[in-house]
Amino acid sequence: MTTPTYAQQLLSLLASKSFRLGQFKLSSGGTSDYYIDCRTTTLHAEGGRLTGHAILELLEENGIQAEAVGGLTLGADPIVSNVATASAWRALSHPGAPLLHGFLVRKAEKAHGAGRRIEGFSRPAARVVIVDDVCTTGASTINAIEAAREAGMTVAAVVCIVEREEANGRPAVEAAAKAGAPGAPFLRLFTAAQVRAEHLRQQKGE
Repeated sequence: MTTPTYAQQLLSLLASKSFRLGQFKLSSGGTSDYYIDCRTTTLHAEGGRLTGHAILELLEENGIQAEAVGGLTLGADPIVSNVATASAWRALSHPGAPLLHGFLVRKAEKAHGAGRRIEGFSRPAARVVIVDDVCTTGASTINAIEAAREAGMTVAAVVCIVEREEANGRPAVEAAAKAGAPGAPFLRLFTAAQVRAEHLRQQKGE
């Protein structure tokens, strides 16, 4: 029997822990008959492990080379930590494998102390990957892209766990990702339709 990939295992967990059907108001102001809260999975012990390794594999499959991974707080926080930790584990069994350090982007500059907007890794000219949990309009992802660029870093790719496939979401993120670094791709692990289908399959007990 073939062992499920990290992504396949993560999809199963997302469908059971993070997906709900009903009537929900979205942060974008619209409404939806489903809601996906990825944090219940990315903050889950096993879900976090799977998230880190699934994103690493996605980056490897697409030939993305980077030094760090980061995103806008709060949705990106557990993703960043899990990917960074997964890269360290990968390096133990694969000597020479790159380490991806982490950074978090505040929604506004810190009002005291060093007044930083980016916490953690920050080095001018470094290639970085911007991550987010769910992409709807792409506003939070774009916010993180712009902050990374303002810090002098180069965006190598953008990754979201679930893309809701809203009409303006992907185009907006892709435009922002390529504005300062032509060719920076927008990658996803899953579409919302895939998570929904897996949720319904589990509900049927298949």
